[in-house]
Amino acid sequence: MNTRISKTFEALFALEDIREVLRGALPTGPDADEEAALKEGVARVRAILDDLEAGTGNAQQSKIAGILDVRSREEEYINIQPIQAAGRLTPEARKALIAYGDGYSTCDACRKPFRLDKIQKPPIASFHEDLAKFVNMDVARVVPGARRGFQAVASSLVNKGDPVIVSALSHYTEFLAVEGAGGIVREVPLSPKNLMEPDSAAEKIEEVIKSDGKTPALMMIDHVDYQFANIHDIKGLAKVAHQYDIPFLCNGAYTVGVMPVDGKALGADFVVGSGHKSMASPAPSGVLATTDEWAGKVFRTTAMTGDVTNRKFGIKEVEMLGCTLMGGTLMAMMASFPAVRERTARFEEEVKKSNAFIEGLLEIEGTKVLSEYPRKHTLSKVDTTGSFDKVAQVHKRRGFFLSDELTKRGIAGEFAGATRAWKLNTYGLSWEKINYLTRAFQEIAEKYEIPVNKGYIQN
Repeated sequence: MNTRISKTFEALFALEDIREVLRGALPTGPDADEEAALKEGVARVRAILDDLEAGTGNAQQSKIAGILDVRSREEEYINIQPIQAAGRLTPEARKALIAYGDGYSTCDACRKPFRLDKIQKPPIASFHEDLAKFVNMDVARVVPGARRGFQAVASSLVNKGDPVIVSALSHYTEFLAVEGAGGIVREVPLSPKNLMEPDSAAEKIEEVIKSDGKTPALMMIDHVDYQFANIHDIKGLAKVAHQYDIPFLCNGAYTVGVMPVDGKALGADFVVGSGHKSMASPAPSGVLATTDEWAGKVFRTTAMTGDVTNRKFGIKEVEMLGCTLMGGTLMAMMASFPAVRERTARFEEEVKKSNAFIEGLLEIEGTKVLSEYPRKHTLSKVDTTGSFDKVAQVHKRRGFFLSDELTKRGIAGEFAGATRAWKLNTYGLSWEKINYLTRAFQEIAEKYEIPVNKGYIQN
């Protein structure tokens, strides 16, 4: 690990040790032993900071709690991991984790009616309102990941044996949500360009009505799919769903928090987003938003009464199991939100950077992009079977040679050992990093005598 990065973590951990002394002290102040420990801790931090400033000292590789390695991927590398790029925390989110890491820290000021989305301090209630406005829906809830949003909707709308329309590119968690509710998935086939077409969806619905004897209970389609990262015609698909009175869920796991998403303009009844995938938030986190029409059903409150105690918990929402995100996860999500909201306005710039890198990659002879091209998103699937995989066939490290070469250049996140079809994400990288990334791949190609054709554009 780089010395300065190591010293930064060492200083942070040393400050936490000082914090622990303060936590152990009485409200009246530290005793003599605690004062001595504080002075010793401060002196240690000063020494570490001196090393940090000068770039001196030994890099500490100690483990957290004796078992956990320090995760320094974001500090040491350009990370192009497809599901991590837009989940990279903001500085504010990291500060929130430090301050609110204790289990039920969000509940310090919880008062009646004792529900997460009603808490005023911290401003969790207003955050829920902001989330709904952010995706232009009426009501929103935070959930432990997009998958729990799918689950909440499916368990509310789908009964045993009900067909549910999904994409042939849908995520496995959509399948599980339908299965958990007792439903049956029915997939809309892909177009030759790996897109979901409204006409195909209409044909599938007609087919399902005939084969299953009932209208599908729900349609769930990915705004941007995880396999090719193509942007699908959500507005057209939602229109088709509504022609058959089928509620429509837009899976915005790769769009909410990354690009502008207007749920009502898209015609969605539900919008689901992923905090840890696209909203600069820790895992597990996400958002489920809906319209007033469906809020009462999906966010229904419990009507059950205890047969011995006669207890009632009527304010608690069944699909949310009362409350969802507590502690540091929610606070970090809230802390990132201003930056996330602002960055969606710059999505076109992110797409330009994505295309600049992909163009540079395509200059490497034998390389292809399997996603829509030019790119409309920062997540892309590429095929290097005709380029880097040729080297892998004869290299003693096989496909891992590419990982080795990228690691030497400070690049991480590619699928280790993959040199055929694999995915990457450039979201949030500066132009300097985009240019560095492009040069690095081309330098590796040239090192292994793979031709690089400057100015090549894929047809």
